[in-house]
Amino acid sequence: MTHTAEEAVRGLWRTLSARDWDALGDYLAEDCLYIDVPTGPALAAKGPVDIVKRLRVGLADLASYVNHEGLLVADGDAVIYEHSETWTFTSGEVVDLAFCSVHRVREGRVTLWKDYWDFAAVADHAPPGWIDSLAAADMSWIHDATGEV
Repeated sequence: MTHTAEEAVRGLWRTLSARDWDALGDYLAEDCLYIDVPTGPALAAKGPVDIVKRLRVGLADLASYVNHEGLLVADGDAVIYEHSETWTFTSGEVVDLAFCSVHRVREGRVTLWKDYWDFAAVADHAPPGWIDSLAAADMSWIHDATGEV
């Protein structure tokens, strides 16, 4: 079944909110490019396997992660999704984050995913050592997308 652009993006975010790492790739094209805008295109991820690795770095160890649905605007293959996330750390800190995510969809799968959000909002409220744990994570997913978007 081929999803519309809107269905693909909503499905992607429902699956991410459930942290269903195995199913997440079903919504991503083989050449999908993920760019976390605050960290820049030099730290992008490309392809379902590496995008999942990248997302797990920030989200897998949280006690809870919830995506809160918001405004979704679709125009052909372009989808802009304004939403929020709640991150709950195992040490009890809770951070609510506003996001705007830009997607491109081809044949029912996301080919481009850019997240715009305030990294400092997490860094300022995360538990001590959180930033250091990111630096020590598996970085085999890194794809330098400078000049690709």
